[in-house]
Amino acid sequence: MKIAHIVSTFPPYKGGMGNSAACFAGELLKFNHQVTVLTTNFDQSADETTSWQGLELIKLKPFLKIGNTAILPGVIKYLKNYDVVHLHYPFYGTAELIALLKLRFGEKIKLVLHYHMDNQARGLKGFIFGLYRLIFLPIILRLADEITCASLDYIKHSSVGDYYLKHRDKFSQVPFGVDLKQFYPAEQKSEPSYNILFVGGLDRAHYFKGVDKLIEAYDLVYQKIPQARLTILGQGDLEVVYKHLAKEKKLEDKINFVDNADNDSLVKCYQSSDLLVLPSINQNEAFGLVLLEAMACGKPVIASNLPGVRSVFKNGKQGLTARPGDSLDLAEKILMILEDQKNKNRMGEMARRLAEKRYSWHLAGEKLNEIYYRVRYAPKVNHKTGEAKNI
Repeated sequence: MKIAHIVSTFPPYKGGMGNSAACFAGELLKFNHQVTVLTTNFDQSADETTSWQGLELIKLKPFLKIGNTAILPGVIKYLKNYDVVHLHYPFYGTAELIALLKLRFGEKIKLVLHYHMDNQARGLKGFIFGLYRLIFLPIILRLADEITCASLDYIKHSSVGDYYLKHRDKFSQVPFGVDLKQFYPAEQKSEPSYNILFVGGLDRAHYFKGVDKLIEAYDLVYQKIPQARLTILGQGDLEVVYKHLAKEKKLEDKINFVDNADNDSLVKCYQSSDLLVLPSINQNEAFGLVLLEAMACGKPVIASNLPGVRSVFKNGKQGLTARPGDSLDLAEKILMILEDQKNKNRMGEMARRLAEKRYSWHLAGEKLNEIYYRVRYAPKVNHKTGEAKNI
């Protein structure tokens, strides 16, 4: 089949949505599909067709862009020629164009929507998001032939929760995966260490990662374990803000900011850490690919108790959950792991086993392959029951 993935950002931009789309598309090549990714050309010079690890990559010049969202009129001339169009949502501006194409051509365009996350904000921006969810989102959901997600737990508690309750047969859970050969455990250190790791974007689009809360929590941890060190791996315009906070707390020589790490360096950062922390503060965080990477490296994880995120691992087994936005609770959970080396190692071993069992990109590819064939060739069959859908 000819399959198009539409996503707002794409590697080398470091964001979960683009990276997951890249991995999904890459796996589909193994099923002999012809796969194209259409994304934004943020240089705005012109449309550009290139390749990326065997994929055809079309970078489209935006008519208008704000942050990571853009209106890409160029999608209109491409998408009529594909068997399946897979839209990674949210993609404001372009999602509406695809909805119009679906309305225009109906069954000729098979639309799969991957719902990554809600967008939350305060003030005018939050009002606009709310208005969008009220007016446009229901239309896009209705037009989609299938809706995929990384976690049904997230969907149930998201802006599409009510729609899910009425149309469960339309949703399929397709968890993200991790490259188990690239991310693997290193040999255990003989001496105990106290290295805390954060991996994620430090730009304004990723304000929700809660890095300020992590620095506050680390301040409390450091008071009890002076040997403890924190590494913050990522880059973006908020890095200067976080460095200023570290300096205010007199921790600037205890926190290591790493703003440019290739894949090998990233793996080494995981392997040399004792645990990974994902301290996100709201439901803009829906899953957390970094949790999978850390677990594949045999490291326990701490993540905010948020829908979707909390379903990645079992609390108390492969890691611990903490209250979102609560730096004191986060510090307590970090100390629970760092102060019990035996339990820390046990959690790390269980984390690797869980990654091997559940989080393979190949499994995700198999699931998507099945969904595409069903959407394309058996659209009127309820995949939950095997019966004809009531249309």
